[in-house]
Amino acid sequence: MDLRGCLACIPGLLLAGCAAFSPDGGVDGVNRIAAPHVGHAVPAQRGADATEAIRRRTAELLARELTADGAVELALLNQPALRAGLAELGVAEADLVQAGRLPNPSLRFGRLGSSGHVEIDRSVLVDVLGLVTWPVTQRVEQQRYAAAQLRTAAGVVDAAAAARRAYVDAVAARMQLGYAEQVHDAADAAAELARRMEQAGNFSTLARLREQAFVAQAGIALEHARARDVAARERLGRALGIDPAATGLRLPAALPPLPPSPIAAPAAEQTAIDQRIDVRLATQSAAALAESLGLTRATRLVNVLDAGYANKSQTGQPREDGYEIELMLPLFDFGETRVVRAEARYQAALAQAADAALRARAEVRIAYAGYRSAYAAAQRYRDDVVPLAQAVSAENLLRYNAMQIGVFDLLADAREQIASVSGAVDALRRYWRADADLQAALAGPLSRADRTDTDDGEMP
Repeated sequence: MDLRGCLACIPGLLLAGCAAFSPDGGVDGVNRIAAPHVGHAVPAQRGADATEAIRRRTAELLARELTADGAVELALLNQPALRAGLAELGVAEADLVQAGRLPNPSLRFGRLGSSGHVEIDRSVLVDVLGLVTWPVTQRVEQQRYAAAQLRTAAGVVDAAAAARRAYVDAVAARMQLGYAEQVHDAADAAAELARRMEQAGNFSTLARLREQAFVAQAGIALEHARARDVAARERLGRALGIDPAATGLRLPAALPPLPPSPIAAPAAEQTAIDQRIDVRLATQSAAALAESLGLTRATRLVNVLDAGYANKSQTGQPREDGYEIELMLPLFDFGETRVVRAEARYQAALAQAADAALRARAEVRIAYAGYRSAYAAAQRYRDDVVPLAQAVSAENLLRYNAMQIGVFDLLADAREQIASVSGAVDALRRYWRADADLQAALAGPLSRADRTDTDDGEMP
């Protein structure tokens, strides 16, 4: 294409290059990716109306007892880290809009004068190479913006999963605190009864000391349960982006019951490839680098080419008109390094995409195995351990009524039953965390800190 043809293209390119910002800052595209995984849409963050809508919806959710879905929605409304990610998406959109607009022309002006003689040079230059490669550059930026939306959607999924896990832990901590209080009350009652019976001469000092020792241990366990309850509640507030003390956050008394049956095994390979955001992001990055590689090859020898109108006038002389071309000569750098760098980055992106797909398959299988194991344990507590403990308690009550056992045997049995219920609560907590992990694994990668704790009985 000659210079005249390039200049003739400018008006059409100007019309085509009128890129504009989206009204929601790209949030709609993020919701199309993330909403199927989290069940809620991220609200628009721009404008006073959006801020007021978020405030009203937050107040509505906090006015009633919080559910797991409500916790996820609160996180999407208020989580500061998520808002920061949405702001970064705005930066990526600005880069896309800028890529959709043509580079500004440059104006050069020079004036020389002496002894009444003035010489003036004027020129207007346009980046011709930028005009020629503009369509490819715009496609590259579109790929990068799509990758930025995928990264933001991954942040949305992470925020939702973190909120769901924190909710499960907070409700379970509240349940465990209630049972710890019951154990302490029962132990305290037994210790007081033992003291009175010892005074009446019907109980030994050793037996009374044992009851007092159990009260002390129950008191320590109660303090630990209170601390875990406070910590879990504060972690929930941080995950939701709110202050639980200031907002009057209300939690239910118990976790949802175990479902009648576990969910069916997902098709790990196809699910991971079709749905996982990290796999889509790796594929998107490889595509963007492929576009960039084509642009690099096209401009390897010439990466600066400016052309434009120029005129010159001197005192007492007619004005001279013409054009000016500025070309960087590839005398020392023939662009080979840029091409090799782009090709190496593209090969790395392909390898990363393959690794993301391999990791996705493995993480989905691992998460489902943990889910089934947690379901089986919670089911065993529900169907076997707790009913058996209740049956034993009922049998001991009959024996107590028949004066075959004493009151301390009955109290000891009550403590054991409470302990079995406490184990059932922890198993139910592990199940719901495993369920959150599985849903997160179907959407994106899990870090070690996010996985369900399976190595001990303590809550994180």
